[in-house]
Amino acid sequence: MHDDVATELADAGRALARHGLVDAFGHVSVRDGDALRITAPVPLATMTADAARRLTLDGPDLPSGTPKEAWIHREIAAARPDVGAICRAQPPTATALAAAGVPVLPLHGQGAFLGPRVPVHPDPRLVRDRDGAVRLARTLGQGWAVILRGNGAVTVGADIAEAVGRMWVLERSARMNATAAAAGSPAPLDEDEQSAWRDVAPELLHRIWRYLKEEER
Repeated sequence: MHDDVATELADAGRALARHGLVDAFGHVSVRDGDALRITAPVPLATMTADAARRLTLDGPDLPSGTPKEAWIHREIAAARPDVGAICRAQPPTATALAAAGVPVLPLHGQGAFLGPRVPVHPDPRLVRDRDGAVRLARTLGQGWAVILRGNGAVTVGADIAEAVGRMWVLERSARMNATAAAAGSPAPLDEDEQSAWRDVAPELLHRIWRYLKEEER
């Protein structure tokens, strides 16, 4: 029998694939005691609960059977005790905007769930060592999303619902920014408006997660 955490990881992987946010690559992790549980290095469309792996938060090497970019999850989890789950994906529009130098700004309410401006990590190389992951965690800072130049994105949250929900919102927000930039001069929500939306972020991100998860039943 699979536990609820492993089942949610499998649901997350398949939902991300269904919405075109991952293909052959991508991974999701969630805190589990003093470690993380993480999706296996398989196409997430095929992810099953029994493929979840345990990722320790210390040691010089990654545990066998975990993604080679699992360093991202380890270092963000170490730097951000408030983060309970991490999502690594390849949202195409968000990645394209970063390459074009077009910022992802909160042009609609849900966009505020990502912060006032999504930072872009300048290094496009795969993050396959501790030092690279530490640098990425610094670019993320205290935010909730970061785009890697030429290399997808990472979103975080208190749980799987928030982390995966934010990845879905990131791509939706990127599409809106692309359309607005092509049509005219985008006008982001002001700080008070963003704050009002951030106050309801947990509620609405969990609703987004239920929508995404129900498609997998």
